[in-house]
Amino acid sequence: MPIRPLPRFERQYWLLPLEIRQKVKKALRFLDADFRHPGLRSHPVRSHPGVFEAYVDDKYRMTLEHRGDVFIMRNVDNHDECLRNP
Repeated sequence: MPIRPLPRFERQYWLLPLEIRQKVKKALRFLDADFRHPGLRSHPVRSHPGVFEAYVDDKYRMTLEHRGDVFIMRNVDNHDECLRNP
């Protein structure tokens, strides 16, 4: 399924440390293969219907929407910042 990042996702991605950017790439590969991949631990964001949270690692998260046959990547940051405005 195609993955399309929003401009905010791209901006946040480039602000992350290199090690975390590499983990984001790995998480995006998991997402491309299977939205329910156990490594992503994806689940809905309660405060925003239609938005999902997925783990990058224990500290970092990314948020996304499933629109038709495309995953829209919304945000990526540390847990609290990412979910403040998913």
